[in-house]
Amino acid sequence: MRKWVLPAIIFLSANRIFAQQAGPLTVEKIMRDPKWIGTSPDNIFWGTDNQTVYFSWNPDKQLTDSLYYAGIKNNAPRKTDAGERGLIEARSSGTYNTDKTLLAYSYQGDIYLLEIKTGKTTRITNTTATSVNPVFSFGGKQVVFQQNRDLYAWDRTSGLISQLTSFATGSKPASKDESQAGTAEEKFLKAQQLELMDIVRDKKARTDAATAFNKAHEIKPLRQLYLENKRLMNVQISPDGRFITYSLFTAPTDARNTIVPEFVTASGYTTDIPARDKVGAPQGTFESYVYDRNRDTVFPVKTTDLPGIKDQPDYVKDYTKKDTPGVRNVIINGPYWSDQGTHAIADIRSLDNKDRWIVLLDAATGAVKTLNRQRDEAWVAGPGIGWTMGGANIGWIDENTCWFQSEATGYSHLYTASVSSGTVTPLTSGNYEVQEAALSPDKKYFYITTNEVHPGEKQFYRIGVRGGKAERITAMQGANEVSVSPDGKWIAYRYSYSNKPWELYLQPNTPGAKAMQVTDKGQSDEFKTYAWRDPQVITFMARDQQPVYARLYTPDPAKNNGAAVIFVHGAGYLQNAHKWWSSYFREYMFHNLLTDKGYTVLDMDYRGSAGYGRNWRTGIYRYMGGKDLDDEVDGAKYLAEKLQVDAQRIGIYGGSYGGFMTLMAMFTKPGVFAAGAALRSVTDWAHYNHGYTSNILNEPFTDSIAYRRSSPIYYADGLKGKLLMCHGMIDTNVHFQDIVRLSQRLIELGKNNWELAVFPVEDHGFTTPSSWTDEYKRILLLFESSLLK
Repeated sequence: MRKWVLPAIIFLSANRIFAQQAGPLTVEKIMRDPKWIGTSPDNIFWGTDNQTVYFSWNPDKQLTDSLYYAGIKNNAPRKTDAGERGLIEARSSGTYNTDKTLLAYSYQGDIYLLEIKTGKTTRITNTTATSVNPVFSFGGKQVVFQQNRDLYAWDRTSGLISQLTSFATGSKPASKDESQAGTAEEKFLKAQQLELMDIVRDKKARTDAATAFNKAHEIKPLRQLYLENKRLMNVQISPDGRFITYSLFTAPTDARNTIVPEFVTASGYTTDIPARDKVGAPQGTFESYVYDRNRDTVFPVKTTDLPGIKDQPDYVKDYTKKDTPGVRNVIINGPYWSDQGTHAIADIRSLDNKDRWIVLLDAATGAVKTLNRQRDEAWVAGPGIGWTMGGANIGWIDENTCWFQSEATGYSHLYTASVSSGTVTPLTSGNYEVQEAALSPDKKYFYITTNEVHPGEKQFYRIGVRGGKAERITAMQGANEVSVSPDGKWIAYRYSYSNKPWELYLQPNTPGAKAMQVTDKGQSDEFKTYAWRDPQVITFMARDQQPVYARLYTPDPAKNNGAAVIFVHGAGYLQNAHKWWSSYFREYMFHNLLTDKGYTVLDMDYRGSAGYGRNWRTGIYRYMGGKDLDDEVDGAKYLAEKLQVDAQRIGIYGGSYGGFMTLMAMFTKPGVFAAGAALRSVTDWAHYNHGYTSNILNEPFTDSIAYRRSSPIYYADGLKGKLLMCHGMIDTNVHFQDIVRLSQRLIELGKNNWELAVFPVEDHGFTTPSSWTDEYKRILLLFESSLLK
């Protein structure tokens, strides 16, 4: 029988189950305020003295975190004074000069210069207008900053501030030629007067002479850079001060955003929340320009001749109608200048995200020369590579050698390129990912974080800029999130393990150095009273003979009830079968509760998850709910064949992408899962956002095949087993409309054994403990009533 279940309805039957529950864990405890777990440090950064590390922390269980600090000589955590925090954080986002003796930063809307050695501070601006983004230019002799739209330069010697740009709205006015002004009759009369009247000719001659003199001696105004009613973005200056680059964004004229109604409000009236567009909606376009201050000229960066710029994607072969290939729209990230300004490179992405070009930019002409092209028939991404807009690791080793990351081998690795010869050289290789990379301050090493030891670990290394064997610096099994001091001599890092939340450590930045623990409040005393499981990280073979990594929770043999639950993580591209403290900490604790009750729990990194290279990442291209769902089904088979789980008593649940996968499982894999809980689920990919979805499925009107086979709403008639759906009503990510449309589809199909719980005050990520508790009570009730004999 079909049910529309509002949040209060299941409580009585759920409470009866929980009243019988033994052991220290309850859903109420797991889902209450996360601070009961403990407090972990976050947002770690170094001070300018190279001796002090700062971090957000909340050991006093206040409403919000505070800024703490610890030192190399005294590593006891101490809270910063409230009045100092703004200045400390402002300096942390400042810009050093080349030799790191000076720091320019923006604080409360003004620009300051700090001398690192002496601590002397010079205030550069004192205005009501906000000044931001200071950098060193003109050979380091001037600090350039942005105020409103324009760039200004402060000379360190003279103290003079000069305006460098003059951006103007609208289009350039048409030029006027006064000699050609007027009607034909007026032009004739003017010419006649000049021909006949000496006084008119003499007066014109004197006026022309004065005009010429004034023009020859006037102060030349700044060139007006007209924006043509487009949005100004990414204004930068070259290190020598000659070139200013900027981008203009043209917004689509016919875009339409969705509306999310909010029903529970202080006023008692419904409020409409403006939300995102839908995939395939008209997108804006980008163009980039160079302003040559020496020649007072402006010209566009030329991308129409990039290799492959007209290449069509392979999927168009599935359709009879093919468009004539045209020049694809791109976005230019950068430029990234060498220290002396000798060269600039840019990271250009096609807006369909099939191509990435690392190019050498000739700033004097706007021409580009391709150093490296990365083509992916799915979509270009991966660690250190990013998506369409920014997010990439890229820079310079010296004036002739740049570096970047690429998935050319199937895994994201580190490469260098000579801009003179065009030679590209790999620095790392192997079946693992370089997940983070940064150049050392002295430019002798790269600091890299990889999962070479195990896909479920993050370890920190250094490797020479010319390659060689990487030296491991961190030692503890799990994950290490590292911040290097400005002088490169020390590291501060967050470390965690599967059943141990994050703590902060300090260590000399050398292999084999001893680590000093700074914080110890990641686990509260109450949290420590329970023996949290260290789940096994296992592999099993999928049907295509690919190893699938998973977290496995097994109950005590005496409590084993023969049932199992499979958890599907969200986000698609995310990793959860790892050896560090999970961002899914509520789910981790819920899995401990399930295991206490005798369930076997499997949490796998299905196709599309992060951490396993390009082929795994793109395994869902054009078919979400294909290979990724096969992995879940193969996981159920593994449970039945290897762990003696009853194949008829396996449940599945997950949120967001995990909710989508749960729906696909319940609709398209009859008999595999007896029950499923789909939380905040995408039900139809044509209704999700553009940035995420178009990469994986292209666009609904260009690749309808991909959308139809990937969207659960088309398969609702296949529902078998019991289905619980939960959704927040003010979800601005996966809209409540998604689940409403699916509910109507299930009603029209006359399907039974499904129910919907709505959460009126919740967005995509729940924030209220009572909502979390209510949701997970329902999930447990579903499994208890469906999977146990």
